[in-house]
Amino acid sequence: MNTKDPVAVMNPWRFIVAFGTVSLLADVVYEGARSVTGPLLATLGATALVVGVVTGIGEAAALLLRLVSGPLADRTRKFWAWTIAGYALTVVTVPLLGLTATLWVACALVIAERVGKAVRSPAKDTLLSFAAASTGRGRGFAVHEALDQIGALIGPLVVAGMLALTGGQYGPALGVLAAPGVAVLALLLWLRMRVPEPSIYEPTPEPDPASSSAPGEGGRRATTHRGWAAMPREFWIYAVFTSATMLGFATFGVLSFHMVVSGLIPTAWVPVIYAVVMLADAAAALATGWAYDRTGPRVLIVLPVLAIAIPVLSFTTSVGWVVIGALLWGAAVGVQESTLRAVVADLVPPDRRATAYGLFAAVLGCATAAGGALTGYLYENSIAALITTVTVAQFVAVTFLVTTTRVKHLGG
Repeated sequence: MNTKDPVAVMNPWRFIVAFGTVSLLADVVYEGARSVTGPLLATLGATALVVGVVTGIGEAAALLLRLVSGPLADRTRKFWAWTIAGYALTVVTVPLLGLTATLWVACALVIAERVGKAVRSPAKDTLLSFAAASTGRGRGFAVHEALDQIGALIGPLVVAGMLALTGGQYGPALGVLAAPGVAVLALLLWLRMRVPEPSIYEPTPEPDPASSSAPGEGGRRATTHRGWAAMPREFWIYAVFTSATMLGFATFGVLSFHMVVSGLIPTAWVPVIYAVVMLADAAAALATGWAYDRTGPRVLIVLPVLAIAIPVLSFTTSVGWVVIGALLWGAAVGVQESTLRAVVADLVPPDRRATAYGLFAAVLGCATAAGGALTGYLYENSIAALITTVTVAQFVAVTFLVTTTRVKHLGG
């Protein structure tokens, strides 16, 4: 067992806050860029089809490539290297995006930025899970998500302000994001120097000679060659629960489409509503994170409840109910981005955790894509059918959640 005192290196809460600050600054960079990706590509001659294909490929890459980066991070045990490389790819591509005048180069940069997220995410979540073992999984991931969402709020506002100041010039608007990008890499390198082995925050059991291979760096076991088959049964049950909760879960794109085409809310107010939604995201992450550390996975019952309430409220003709529905959507996303990830860390041992995060992201991404498509189709045909379908799916999800709650809660 690793007996080195982690507090002597850095208090785990300080590590989580510092790591959350990294995510905050990185979100300023890439969420700022993503807020204007469509208009930027349009100025270079892209059609709506091109924008849709490029952004779709980017989102698919951000999720599915984690099936590769996760196992590789586990196998190499170089979590810092993968994390830093992924962030570096993101913070370099965004300022370059504002300088290019060629459509195909801009498209490549948009996709490359998303690839950077795929490269870093499993390793980043694993590093965070180590420190969260000392603070409480739910609380640790919740604080990280709250800081992350502050960046998601600031980034688009910075870009909007720069566009207003420069008369719509994308070069300066995206170029200014190089500053937080440099800060991201500087803070990461500082953290890497202060805490080279974050696994010290989470004591690990002695290797089992019957099931482990040769010890890896720092005496850790390298068992990831077993791949997905090594995932605990409870992980797969939990993945099914997660997939079911996403079936019919509306995207904000569909919600905002309804707001505008129904004549309920002027287009100019949609970004303002989205900013408030991000605050609901952060608040829900903090609330459910703290609750998870006290009650375990059963706190996730809130997700099926929210998934049912969102279409019931969001697709009405009342401005008030539509806004409340959007806020509930933000709350659901906050739970998805924080507490769902915390549970994975409690279900999967450290030596397979990056693989699990990569696999979980792919499952979540496929379910999100299918749910978004289903929501759009049913919205066009019958809102009543949409509500019924979502309700049935959430009752199915609850049955799998009941099984998950029987798993020993390791986080507390």
